[in-house]
Amino acid sequence: MRRLEKTYHEKIAGELKKEFGYKSVMEIPRMTKISLNIGLGEASQNPKLIDEAVIELTKLAGQKAVMTRAKKSIAAFKLREGQPIGCRVTLRGDSMWDFYDKLVSFALPRVRDFRGVPDRGFDGRGNFTMGIKEHTIFFELEIDKVEKVKGMNITISTTAKSDKEGKLLLDLLGMPFKK
Repeated sequence: MRRLEKTYHEKIAGELKKEFGYKSVMEIPRMTKISLNIGLGEASQNPKLIDEAVIELTKLAGQKAVMTRAKKSIAAFKLREGQPIGCRVTLRGDSMWDFYDKLVSFALPRVRDFRGVPDRGFDGRGNFTMGIKEHTIFFELEIDKVEKVKGMNITISTTAKSDKEGKLLLDLLGMPFKK
């Protein structure tokens, strides 16, 4: 069992149960998956960017990233249906806990002038999405070998029924929200 997962089961689940008055252990919110996504609009002109992004996201996540393709053609963006436009990976289980621990313990504190993560990324059902402007904050990537700095979306899916429950869960798990 991972460090954060152990903390969740030993302390955080009890605090959430007491705070919201859950009667069953199954009602207590928990993380189910983390989705990482890199969208590259400029990849239509430079397909090499996609291959680089897939390799980098695979290094970050610890599992193979999948290329995403355009669903329909848009002439204004010089985009054709089926053309590669990004990559994504979904983490569950141990790899999810490892990535979350790495995110809150090492990566976010490395962001320049970091004052906390804004809490406006909740969707109304307890799931949280945040954007990162530079994917180079992760220590697995060698900055010298990165050709282009890319942005990344991170979505944390939970079983929480409301944003309040989801925010408290992530807060107790160490997410540095703005005060």
